[in-house]
Amino acid sequence: MTKDVLYQHVYNQLVPLLKKENPLLSKLSTIVALLHHKMNGFFWTGFYLLSEDHELWVGPYQGPVACQYLEKHKGVCWTAILNQKTIIVPNVHEFPGHIACDQRSNSEIAIPLFVNQSIIGVLDIDSKNFNHFDNIDAIWLEKILQILD
Repeated sequence: MTKDVLYQHVYNQLVPLLKKENPLLSKLSTIVALLHHKMNGFFWTGFYLLSEDHELWVGPYQGPVACQYLEKHKGVCWTAILNQKTIIVPNVHEFPGHIACDQRSNSEIAIPLFVNQSIIGVLDIDSKNFNHFDNIDAIWLEKILQILD
């Protein structure tokens, strides 16, 4: 099964699960669980959410224990938030300011999370494989997050 087809299945499964009346935390947890268990090579899958004082704290996730807090304006997640665009990192060990929560991660994708047109956090996915993420991942993950906006 191609990556596109797999994402289409996940997307089709998520649409009815992410009903408008569901609490946001429930929606985020559902997205993370489905992506983590359905997509190949996802080592860590989760959200980092902006607090009221603009700090970035871990939210719902699947995988090994995560960094609870991400230092402000540093690393892949903050880069995605500050630039308000998806960041694909083929080799995290070469990314300036990378925050290593788990040394087994080798590539990463971070997608800004918008709700009501305001950025509230980032979907962060790590893989043990180098060069794991590409534009297909970016397009589908952005589309999945748009269900929330």
